Amino acid sequence: MVDIQDPSQPIGPLEVQEVELYHAHSFWTKYVFSQDAKVIAIQYGGLATAVGMIGLALSWLMRLQLGFPDLFDFITPEAYYQFITMHGMIMVVYLLTAVFLGGFGNYLIPLMVGARDMVFPYVNMLSFWVFFLAVIVLVVSFFVPGGPTGAGWTLYPPQAILSGTPGSQGLGIVLMLVSLSLFIIGFTMGGLNYVVTVLQGRTRGMTMMRLPLTVWGIFTATVLALLAFPALLVASVMMLFDRLLGTSFFMPSLVEFGEQLSYGGGSPILFQHLFWFFGHPEVYIVALPAFGIVSDLLAVHARKNIFGYRMMVWAIVGIGALSFIVWAHHMYVSGMHPYFGFFFATTTLIIAVPTAIKVYNWTLTLWKADIHLTIPMLFCLAFLVTFVNGGLTGLFLGNVVVDVPLSDTMFVVAHFHMVMGVAPIMVILGAIYHWYPKMSGRMLHEGMGQFHFWVTFVGAYLIFFPMHYVGLVGVPRRYPEMGETLFIPDSVHFLNSFISVSAWAVGIAQLVFFFNIFWSLRNGKPSGHNPWGATSLEWCTPETPPGHGNFGDELPIVYRWPYDFSVPGADKDFITQDDPAGGLRTEGST
Repeated sequence: MVDIQDPSQPIGPLEVQEVELYHAHSFWTKYVFSQDAKVIAIQYGGLATAVGMIGLALSWLMRLQLGFPDLFDFITPEAYYQFITMHGMIMVVYLLTAVFLGGFGNYLIPLMVGARDMVFPYVNMLSFWVFFLAVIVLVVSFFVPGGPTGAGWTLYPPQAILSGTPGSQGLGIVLMLVSLSLFIIGFTMGGLNYVVTVLQGRTRGMTMMRLPLTVWGIFTATVLALLAFPALLVASVMMLFDRLLGTSFFMPSLVEFGEQLSYGGGSPILFQHLFWFFGHPEVYIVALPAFGIVSDLLAVHARKNIFGYRMMVWAIVGIGALSFIVWAHHMYVSGMHPYFGFFFATTTLIIAVPTAIKVYNWTLTLWKADIHLTIPMLFCLAFLVTFVNGGLTGLFLGNVVVDVPLSDTMFVVAHFHMVMGVAPIMVILGAIYHWYPKMSGRMLHEGMGQFHFWVTFVGAYLIFFPMHYVGLVGVPRRYPEMGETLFIPDSVHFLNSFISVSAWAVGIAQLVFFFNIFWSLRNGKPSGHNPWGATSLEWCTPETPPGHGNFGDELPIVYRWPYDFSVPGADKDFITQDDPAGGLRTEGST
């Protein structure tokens, strides 16, 4: 597909009038309570990264226990379960969702669609501060009597609020549920902004089929989140009622330590359905922005138009729609009827089709391309390999008869981390290396970037590849130590120690990345206006970094799609979207 506007033909007016910008009058309104989407994006990214480092530290503590059991007295079984719970929830919700939607969504959507800012800047600012409050509530749970909840990151009742679970009788579980509710409220404010800005805030000439795939990914993921997060919000509120008011939404009749509890008539399975109705779309809330970003980075750094643009758009939309009818493949061991298992196994295989289409199109984009092995391209290639590996193990787990014996083993942990941990983190890092010049006007240091990439990529495989084997031999997940269990071979004990050392090495390597970020702000090589030779509108701003309002006095007019690379007859190997001719004889739309 090539979509080029004939400059002699009139271009329609703006969908809505330009956003009336709020101009800051002090440090506080410019950098703290800012209404500029770019500042809000950095706030989201910075806070999500900070809380993500807490999640990383918790994973280190868990690996210390698994790799070297009985060596650290402060890691008790109760503490281990609390570490698991907080690590999982922090990484999936408070890091990945916040970075992709709150961080990249805020920074890139207005720039890529040619808007001054988000449509509702004040609501956008509020969304960050509600997210900030949610993080504070979450972190406070570490310091209350009894500590944070240790119910597991899925928070399954009834054990989540029974006295035998760490953090259940104090405020731990209450603060977790309140924090999740606040997060969802804050996201809803931001999500409505993203959707309305994409639909109504586009500049002249920017049709939906001229949007970069990054915008399509973030837009579709936001729609998914607006539909899926309410299920988690309802589940959180209902469990709060069960915990604080004694209701029985999820609590059946129970006897605890010989005492009949007052609960009765509730359904724990109902919570599982509500949680996973949110939980599986959440996979694609993270994955779809990653898919879009990878598509754009591959095109730029391979100097070739993306293969099958329209197919890629509809694959994103199709994945989003199908993600709502696969949730119960997480519940094969819950006692569901076999016919339901057959249905959800089938839909799980079906959703792999549009996902595979995207992998094929990425591969064909690289075929015979002028590939530049820049740091962003290396991270994109690492994502492709990791995502395919994780997807293949997902086909195992999508099959009922295979999933049942593997469901509670470390195999699931390895698969989940490859798909929902390593793969999206590769995209986040590649995107930061790619757009850092736009945000700062400086290039990140190449040598430190190469070191960071190779240690992170190789280290991730040293962690999670052996974990598949550990799961296949039957090692259960969620156990703080194995002891002298007869069915577990000696190789597992060695691999647990090896994985733990690798995890520490990869974590420490991230310090080089953070040093590079701050060092390059002052000492990095000036990037110039468009260092990668990219075509989308964020690289067409009159200032780098973009000023308030993004595009100076006049908004750009879009004449073409965002993937005009290596066009025969052009005077350079890329043509930006706001270039009416690009050194070519205009031939109209084809």
